[in-house]
Amino acid sequence: MSKDNTVLLQQSQTIIDSFLDALWMERGLSENTLQAYKSDLYAFAVWLTKRQASIVDVQTIEILDYLAEQGTRSARTSARRLSSLRRLYEYLVREGNMLHDPAANVESPRLGRPLPKSLTEDEVESLIQAPDTNTVLGLRDRAMLEVLYATGLRVSELVGLRLGQVNLRQGVVRVMGKGNKERLVPLGEEAVFWLEKYQSRARVELFKEEASDVLFPSQRGRMMTRQTFWHAIKRYSQIAGIQKNLSPHVLRHAFATHLLNHGADLRVVQMLLGHSDISTTQIYTHIARERLKELHAEHHPRG
Repeated sequence: MSKDNTVLLQQSQTIIDSFLDALWMERGLSENTLQAYKSDLYAFAVWLTKRQASIVDVQTIEILDYLAEQGTRSARTSARRLSSLRRLYEYLVREGNMLHDPAANVESPRLGRPLPKSLTEDEVESLIQAPDTNTVLGLRDRAMLEVLYATGLRVSELVGLRLGQVNLRQGVVRVMGKGNKERLVPLGEEAVFWLEKYQSRARVELFKEEASDVLFPSQRGRMMTRQTFWHAIKRYSQIAGIQKNLSPHVLRHAFATHLLNHGADLRVVQMLLGHSDISTTQIYTHIARERLKELHAEHHPRG
């Protein structure tokens, strides 16, 4: 790489790093998300440098050419890269580094949105009843499954719960979600019942003599990992006779889908799930519609 090209690349990378710092400050994104942005944008900077241009020299045609050269990749990868570029150029225009946004009018590739796997209400009931509540670990797992289905928490949010986040008298849990956004989610009577039972009978035994505010400890009395609880869900799904290939967020998906099936407002479900953008929540309306079609075909005389 020539000296001039090295300078161009360094200029582009400095601009990208400033953007990522601002993004982290504004939105509190995870390290993995920031690394994904950095990887996409650095790759674009290298591509530009070969054409003796920097990030701020770009016109729409360069972005189109760049995406076209990635045509052998999936539409999802192209869409992600375009999203990274849009964020960057929105920032540069806002900061006054550019007059026009070259990515504003670039269309995203069409993506077929995969519907998350969900469970029927009967399947959820079978899954939740699978743990042996006569054992300490079974009682803990029953309480965890009840809370997960009642609240729609992410698995990472569930295993990270502390005692102070749960108010059994008011029947709510206070959750710190993505981007350090706090939300209050109702627990419901069943979850409160099993939490009370678990805390009075099993939690003390798991910690033995140790003092901790972790709500759901592992067998060794430490904070449980997401992977440990996911393995437990898979084990209980086998006990319950559920044949579906489930995701770690299976009860979160069931929570949202079943709420919508019973007439809940989409905005309410968005708040309960902690989605910052309602478009993320809208995928569950597709699941609900598919379920209604199945019910119509199964039960209507002309289905």
